[in-house]
Amino acid sequence: MTSETDNGGARRPIAITAVVDCVGALATGTVHGNLYFYDTNKAGGSQGFGTEQLRTRVRSGDQVLWSVLALECEAYTAIDGIDIDHELCEPERRVYPGTDVAYWIGTVKKDIPGDTYYQVRFRLGSRDEPIVTTLSPSLVG
Repeated sequence: MTSETDNGGARRPIAITAVVDCVGALATGTVHGNLYFYDTNKAGGSQGFGTEQLRTRVRSGDQVLWSVLALECEAYTAIDGIDIDHELCEPERRVYPGTDVAYWIGTVKKDIPGDTYYQVRFRLGSRDEPIVTTLSPSLVG
């Protein structure tokens, strides 16, 4: 299974989008039940779309790009960090040129034998402390 390619044959990044119900998460103090993950590699074998336990199919050399959207258009949400085994993937925060829109990107360093679970830390609203995922999405080899 491979990720999509552009016309030049190079692999496109696999984009993972977290959709957060900020109002629900702030009211309950958790993203559990208020978080929906999607990625762009369904054709490559990813599973669990629209859940907190997305299983993104990857292979060595794939770039993975994480971003977040708020379910409510006026709510503040951002990814504060991604906790994953850095021997497999080391995400770093970047900002789109000319904007203040941030995303996280990392390259899969080697083939993953099974599931590699990770946690995402979210900044929501005016809350001082990040809220961390309770059910873990994973990168799957």
